[in-house]
Amino acid sequence: MPPKPAPARAPRERRRRSVLPDLLPRIQRDEALSREETLVREMVETSLKLLRDRTSLGDLKLVNAALRELRYALGVSAPYRGVRKVSAFGSARTPPGTPTYRTAAEFSRRIAERGYMIITGGGNGIMRACQEGAGRERSFGFNIRLPFEQGANEFISNDPKLVTFRYFFTRKLMFIKEADALVLFPGGFGTHDEGYEALTLAQTGKSHPMPIVFVDAPRGTYWKTWQRYVDEHLLRKGLISPDDLALFKVTTDVDEAVEEITGFYRLYHSSRYVGSKWVIRLNHPLAPEVVRRLAEEFAPLVASGTIEQCEALDDERETEPELNALPRLVFEARRSAFGLRRKLIDRINAEA
Repeated sequence: MPPKPAPARAPRERRRRSVLPDLLPRIQRDEALSREETLVREMVETSLKLLRDRTSLGDLKLVNAALRELRYALGVSAPYRGVRKVSAFGSARTPPGTPTYRTAAEFSRRIAERGYMIITGGGNGIMRACQEGAGRERSFGFNIRLPFEQGANEFISNDPKLVTFRYFFTRKLMFIKEADALVLFPGGFGTHDEGYEALTLAQTGKSHPMPIVFVDAPRGTYWKTWQRYVDEHLLRKGLISPDDLALFKVTTDVDEAVEEITGFYRLYHSSRYVGSKWVIRLNHPLAPEVVRRLAEEFAPLVASGTIEQCEALDDERETEPELNALPRLVFEARRSAFGLRRKLIDRINAEA
């Protein structure tokens, strides 16, 4: 049985009463602040520095609106933090009934059956197909306010999990932050923008590792043509490295797309940095001989020492206690070669 999402909650009403009298005196103290309170205090100080710097009214409006819509979106997403999600992109102009539409709907139905939720832009075309396939219960909509095209489709309209953004950059942040995988179907400028940004973040280590899958209808050539361009004009000219090709997969097979995502989390659970150490959390421990082989094969990733298997590090225990029981692979990591890191995760999963 796939895990059920937390029950949807209605959008929070805007609080009319200021929280400053209750909370500001506490965060003004220099002692006994939690980590969360310390970070909020820094945000308040940054906001006050905007006044000190005589920031223009237009810039203040931008910062205020961005922070407010991020706060709202984070609140909507919070009850579903324990459910894995796939952010899906594709054309808003794809008609229902076309091969690409049917492929998107079938992929979403299949991945939802495996316990995942689907995040789309909430509009028509591919977005509608994905939410039709996944169903309302397992759908998020991150819409954008536009003068055309972007009204919410009937599968997410009026749902508490529908968020409408003013800015593309806050919306894109939520698409990446909330995702455990990205899937891209054929689309226009926006789809390519999302795809290249996702690849850039993965290539530079600015996002957490995740599958990025480009999916076309059976016998389709859209993404195959794009991949040929990448091979001939980026790889051949040395503008990307061969290992960067491990960051994504191109397919016309729904089974292969679903396996690429679910297989990524077969043994690999998640990862983070603790100081200069890269910590890979595993769903199950590896045999000592496997750890030794991985340390030899992926030595170029190690800045010093070697890859070791251990329990949760002390600096992790307070921040994410629900993950403390998971075994870890830990090593001093070079801050580069993120395509090779993806290959390490694939090798780990192969041991499952």
